[in-house]
Amino acid sequence: MGRVLFFSKGTERERETKNREKRKRLGATDASSLLNYHYALCLNKILQIILKGFTNNVKTNTWLFIIMDYSFHLVFLRRCLHPHLEFQQRLLIYLSTSLCPLLRREYYLQFISMFSSSGMADGSGMFKVHQTIGSVLCCKCGIPMQPNAANMCVKCLSSEVDITEGLLKRLVLVHCPECESYLQPPRTWVKLQLESKELLTFCLKKLQKNLNSSKVRLVHAEFIWTEPHSRRVKVKVKVQKEVINGAILEQSYTVEYVQQEHMCESCSRVQANPDQWVAAVQLRQHVSHRRTFFYLEQLILKHGAAASAIRIKQMEQGIDFFFSNRSHGVKFVEFVGKVAPARSRSDKQLVSHDPKSNNYNYKYTFSVELSPICREDLICLPPKVAVSLGNIGPIVICTKVTNSIALLDPFTLRHCFLDADQYWRTSFKSLLTSRQLVEYIVLDMEVISSEVTIGGTKYRLADAQVARVSDFGKNDTIFNIKTHLGHLLNPGDYALGYDLYGANSNDMELDKYKGHIPEAILIKKSYEEKRQKKRGKPRSWKLKSLEMEVDDRKLDQDKMVSEYEQFLKDLEENPDMRFNISLYRNKEYQPSEMASVTDGDELPSVPLEELLADLDLSGDEDEEDDMTE
Repeated sequence: MGRVLFFSKGTERERETKNREKRKRLGATDASSLLNYHYALCLNKILQIILKGFTNNVKTNTWLFIIMDYSFHLVFLRRCLHPHLEFQQRLLIYLSTSLCPLLRREYYLQFISMFSSSGMADGSGMFKVHQTIGSVLCCKCGIPMQPNAANMCVKCLSSEVDITEGLLKRLVLVHCPECESYLQPPRTWVKLQLESKELLTFCLKKLQKNLNSSKVRLVHAEFIWTEPHSRRVKVKVKVQKEVINGAILEQSYTVEYVQQEHMCESCSRVQANPDQWVAAVQLRQHVSHRRTFFYLEQLILKHGAAASAIRIKQMEQGIDFFFSNRSHGVKFVEFVGKVAPARSRSDKQLVSHDPKSNNYNYKYTFSVELSPICREDLICLPPKVAVSLGNIGPIVICTKVTNSIALLDPFTLRHCFLDADQYWRTSFKSLLTSRQLVEYIVLDMEVISSEVTIGGTKYRLADAQVARVSDFGKNDTIFNIKTHLGHLLNPGDYALGYDLYGANSNDMELDKYKGHIPEAILIKKSYEEKRQKKRGKPRSWKLKSLEMEVDDRKLDQDKMVSEYEQFLKDLEENPDMRFNISLYRNKEYQPSEMASVTDGDELPSVPLEELLADLDLSGDEDEEDDMTE
């Protein structure tokens, strides 16, 4: 009855009193309460029309059309309230709570569907009034455009304001043509490749100060291709700046960097006089072969230890490195000490001095001596060293050389490590070296222990019956020995070892153990017979080498070639050696299907997954594409 009374007729004074009370109850003292008041009036009018339709037995469609014709709620939304979400929500909630008792369900659903079809937003129960984006005319050319702070189109705004005005569009890069480096003031030279990220960063750093002073923000930058020999580096730069009335304008322009050729200090010193070095490092190893230097050369290449060397010269028992700065020489000496057991001493020579300013110029020389102990050498330890290492040996084999020496007892499989300081306190030499290895054939093999892994390498003790290959057809000498290669050798295999039966040694320590040492000690399995089939064929991999001066008059080239070939064979047989160096694919290698069938899997080789692509950044684009495939 209260809902009906709300719409009942009365005198004008009563209606004004009721409206005043409603406004007072709603607190109609501000814009929000005024909104509530008009909201109630709108509902009054709508419900009076609905009740009138019921009293006159009007059909459903009729009173719905009456509501649509009057459209009080739509008129109210468009003229009085403008799109107001609060009103839309209240209107829908009131209709859903107040009209349900008065209307049948189908009338109510049709009424709600009418409201939903007139502008509900994605079924969320709220009205969505579609707004059209206004357009204004450009104050310069008069074309329609979306409004902005300057009321000008992009073309007119660009013609009025040039945000690149005052920005540098031509700069100079000091470039060294010898080492391809760029000068970073005041005295630093940085090696950068063309169109690299590092070069782009280097160019933008030169431009950043000018952009900050002009209050311009850098948005994007990229290279524009130029001929490599044009000595021009072009960069397309996109910047933003706030212009008229807060409008932000974005504009692109090109910055041209001119390469000014100027040799750096080290290159100019080399060009003027190659002997004008400041520090020299003399690497020496007093052995009869160069296998250690072949391996050390690959380590230097992989880590770039000699990148600052201005000259490299190959000597008879080592290599000389020349540097333009003493710090470069000291750094190189530290690198050698980390990869090999070495000791060094330094000296300096006065070149010139200025007594007035008290300035002195010196030439520094670093003498680095490498340990003569090499991998696969047979060693007879001095008694004091054997005791300090836990009474190992005294006959041991050197299995690995890094900054320490790994030793293995081939009769007990005991092992130990000898660091550089321990070695140089006694500085003993090898009993026999790898150049004195003799080939044996295995006649019989009997395993006497289980397999043991030491430093990633597997060993197994076994009793073997062997004979020298050179004795075939001459005598029937057979040796019964103990070996640590029981996991590799089988009857009929070939092995390389040291012949202590016929060796002529002047080692006084070895004479003490005569009668207690075997006639032969096997070192490794031999694959020479299988390699005869591949002799003359290229390998699937190759190594890089340092650019060094070689005096052919003082070096035996045949000996160098044979030692380098033996070094390559060692790399194929020993994965531990390959782990620390970089091997590259050989383009000239063409695999043969027949060779892969006949050779089998016994011959050691380098897996393809260990090979790297030989990238030549200075070559043609086609060559680079082939390398990356």
